Amino acid sequence: MKSDTPHIHWTIALVPFAVLVVLQVLVIKQFGSDAIDGASQTALLFAAAVAVAIAMVGYRVPWKTINGAIGDNIKTIGPAVIILFLIGAISGSWMMSGIVPTMIYYGMKIITPSLFLFMACIICALVSLITGSSWTTVATVGIALIGIGTAHGFSAGWTAGAIISGAYFGDKISPLSDTTVLASSVGEVPLFKHIRYMLITTVPSFTIALIIFLIVSLSHSTESGTQAASFAEGLQNSFVISPWLLLVPLFTGILIALRLPAAVILFLSAFVAGLVMLVAQPDIVAHIGDGNNFRGLMLTYYSSTSVDTGNEVLTNLVQTRGMKGMLSTVFLIFCASAFGGSLTGGGMMRSLTEALARGVTGRRSLVASTVGTGLFANMATGDQYLSIVLTGNIFKQLYKDLGFEGRLLSRSTEDSATVTSVLVPWNTCGMTQSMVLKVPTLEFVPYCFFNLISPLMSITVAFIGYKIFKRTEEEPNEE
Repeated sequence: MKSDTPHIHWTIALVPFAVLVVLQVLVIKQFGSDAIDGASQTALLFAAAVAVAIAMVGYRVPWKTINGAIGDNIKTIGPAVIILFLIGAISGSWMMSGIVPTMIYYGMKIITPSLFLFMACIICALVSLITGSSWTTVATVGIALIGIGTAHGFSAGWTAGAIISGAYFGDKISPLSDTTVLASSVGEVPLFKHIRYMLITTVPSFTIALIIFLIVSLSHSTESGTQAASFAEGLQNSFVISPWLLLVPLFTGILIALRLPAAVILFLSAFVAGLVMLVAQPDIVAHIGDGNNFRGLMLTYYSSTSVDTGNEVLTNLVQTRGMKGMLSTVFLIFCASAFGGSLTGGGMMRSLTEALARGVTGRRSLVASTVGTGLFANMATGDQYLSIVLTGNIFKQLYKDLGFEGRLLSRSTEDSATVTSVLVPWNTCGMTQSMVLKVPTLEFVPYCFFNLISPLMSITVAFIGYKIFKRTEEEPNEE
């Protein structure tokens, strides 16, 4: 197949990545958690400029080709941008309507510190399995669990790690998940056959993560009672706390059960939460809108809001930034898409992936290369969906040529591209969860045990050869 892009040696293709890594290290050192406000985006654009310069000056790639690839990348992020803004509206309306404060209040009473991380992971896994969306899970129950964890004295990194581990486990094996459907279709495997095969690597990875969270929870100091009591008092004094407010999450669950599109679910949930806020929290609405309820409602959806609870930690926790708070994330997504597009259009992505594929000689190296490509694609494209499609398309024919089943490809793709996306600070998933949970990506990465273990488990199972068959050796009745 003839290609429009030239052959670039893989060492040259790595140069933009080296530039990006150096710039990001300097940016994080200089700006810290404020890097997402513009410094990280600028670093991505400089790295993209290096890729464009190499392609155009060194290899005569026309700007039209590179620009087209960048445009294609940007087209794919449209739905994600809409969902991001709706998540911003959800975070504001669910917080100021008292829904999240109610969840935190009752959650502190129900979930004990000695089981907190363990239970947080399981709760998020169940919600994500039912909803099919890690993003929705993190933006709803995840925010409440961050508050409960803070009240119980757990660091934000540990709590976020438990939340994300559970959310991505449920998302990964849910038949309602778009990434699960996408990976199975790219691998040309029936959906439930793909899910069953994933359990071989996914369940052990999740079990190990749960054991770690259980051990840490059991060894956690129980001296958090004072802070939990202070949180409970602050919530009661600042919000109307009522179990009736939990009808909104129930309503959201019904919308999910009806299989409505994610954007529709998030919009309706935010809309209903806004109406509830007008009825249940009139003082807060009036305070936000300087006496004007309509103004208060609109500000809750799109702008920064806060309530003075009398407890500095709790006050910071219930602050929201609405849709406006997602602008820096959207900015970063566009810049990451430009970087990924410059690599693709300039031929560097193809050179790097072909270099990985050349090292494939059998089952072990095939799966290891697939997993490595999934992680690399998440770093290069900055988008989970692009990474899944790219990884699947690169290796699909190679799996066929070597005689391995498509389900091995789809599983290896999910074990890497799906779960590692949240570990990359400039990836759409890493950026989104960081903004929603108010925890820097690099702060929660060390504790996302499920996401860290899954790629290693996939490679380990491949090395052992457990349940890996050639097409002629496929087990009967797998459909």
